[in-house]
Amino acid sequence: MKIIESTIPDVKIIEPTVFGDDRGFFYESYNKYQFEKLIGQTVNFIQDNHSKSSFGVLRGLHYQLAPYAQAKLVRCITGRVLDVAVDLRKSSPSFGKHFSIELNETNKLMLWIPRGFAHGFITISDSAEFVYKTDNTYHKKSERCIKWDDPDLRIPWPKILPKLSEKDSNSLNFRDAEMFD
Repeated sequence: MKIIESTIPDVKIIEPTVFGDDRGFFYESYNKYQFEKLIGQTVNFIQDNHSKSSFGVLRGLHYQLAPYAQAKLVRCITGRVLDVAVDLRKSSPSFGKHFSIELNETNKLMLWIPRGFAHGFITISDSAEFVYKTDNTYHKKSERCIKWDDPDLRIPWPKILPKLSEKDSNSLNFRDAEMFD
């Protein structure tokens, strides 16, 4: 397992060591001790989530306010997604900046997204299964959502008409969203 730096220093791309042959492959998708050594901090994951989405489904940009903010370790186990993290930490030099990466079943990359970020993804294959670990539970009253196509963020989403949930259709502009100090 190794770390690849992203354009936002606290967001990390994690590349697992994959052992493969004509029978298939094997890799450790998570090893607490290796992971914590690589990112330089202790993380207590307490919840795993799994979603399946059809082509064009866009989920996000979601986050939860403190004390229910969540750090996430995300990956795509079937299909392909464009995954996006947006820095909402006002004191950060990368405040308002985003990082995006394709996660897919072939590259097996994972993305570490610390607390203080909004997160979203769009399915760019016929379907995709997306799994992630969080270090805090879901708390509906703390959940917030920023418009996926907010003009201030200028995220280069694929030219796909996205399929949105009602929640994502009614999300806030970046300028109106509650941020982290």
